[in-house]
Order: sequence, then C-alpha cells, then structure tokens
Amino acid sequence: MTQEELDALMGGDLDLDSVEDEEVAQNDEVELEKDTSNEPEMEGKVPPKWGPPATNENKVVHQLDDVTKESEEKASEIFDIIENISNDLMDKETELGNIVEILESNVTLFTTLSEKFPDVSTFQTQLEKNENALAEAESVVEMLQNSGDSIMNVMDIMQYQDIHRQKIERVINVMRTLSHYMNSLFESQVEDTARVSSAKHIEGDENDELASTEDIEALLEQFGQA
Repeated sequence: MTQEELDALMGGDLDLDSVEDEEVAQNDEVELEKDTSNEPEMEGKVPPKWGPPATNENKVVHQLDDVTKESEEKASEIFDIIENISNDLMDKETELGNIVEILESNVTLFTTLSEKFPDVSTFQTQLEKNENALAEAESVVEMLQNSGDSIMNVMDIMQYQDIHRQKIERVINVMRTLSHYMNSLFESQVEDTARVSSAKHIEGDENDELASTEDIEALLEQFGQA
C-alpha cells in the first residue's frame, strides 16, 4: 500500500476491500510472470511431422527379415570355410603320422648300428638328426591336433548364431501377429470412398498445420500394407 492510499484510507475516501483485491491481483500477475519465465521457449520451433516413409529401409519386419537371411547365409559360408580348414588339418596330420613312423624306424636302425659300430661316427650323427626330426614332427602333430580341437570349439560356438536367428524370427512372428490384430481392430464394412470427407479445419482449431488429405491417405495405405 502506498502513502497516498494510506492517507485516503484514513480520510475515509478509500475502501479497504478494494485495496486488498488490487494487491492480490498484482501479486497474481507477478507470480504468473515468474511461472511463464521458466517455460521453454517454443517460438520458432517446428512442430513434429509424420514419421519416416514406409520404405524397405524403414520397415522394421523387413529389416529383421534381411538380418536373419544375411546372417544365415554368412554363417553357412563360415561353416564351409571352417570345415575345409579342418579337413586340411586332418590330412596333414595323417601325412605327418606316416613321416613319424619312418623317423621312428630310422631311430631304431641307427641306434642298433651305433651300438654295434661305436667307432663309426656317421651312425651316431644320423641317429641324432633323426631323433631331432622325430621330436619336431611329433610337435607339429600335436599342434595340428590342438588346432583341430579349437576349430571344433569354434563350430560349437557358431551354433549360437542359429539360436539367435530363431529368437529374431520369434520376435518377427510376434510383431506380425500384433500387426494383423491391429488391422482386424480397424476393419470396417464401409468402404472409405463411401465415407463423408473429413473436415480439414474444425471450429475452434488453433493450429493451421493440419495433415492434408494426401498425408492421411498415405498413412492409411502404409497401415494397409503392414
């Protein structure tokens, strides 16, 4: 209350109730300004539009179908490559097994010769060379066997790819079931061509950026193709 209002009140020229009502109105206006000052600035922002077009790149089920198809194809290619590597390792392991037998026979022979003819250094030298070659061949055979075991483990792990594919296909089936269910809910015995055209603007609308007839028809067509 100002000094002038206080003097007028003391002189009986001012109603106290009107002064209180005016102060309440001023306080409400101040509070309203505070509240609106905290709201986000919306001026100049573009209102949300329709979603992306229903092209193959945006269709969810279509993309999931591509993922499962490509995944299965690539997994089959990987299995073929792994199988070829495994077969090559088994062939080399067989060949080295034959070499190991020959080296073992040589070691036995030169051991006998070295014992009977200890003065002949050639027998001892050949014995040592064959023993070293035998040890290296056995080491390679062991490496091939370990590699074969590792490849079998990889093939077992790749089996999970098929499980993942089945999970994705199950999700696809659920989504398709929901799509058919939603379509059945929106079905009608009345053709759209027989319906009264929808008004673009209704009395009381404040937003002029409404969907056009083309937008609505395109949206209905997308639902019909789901």
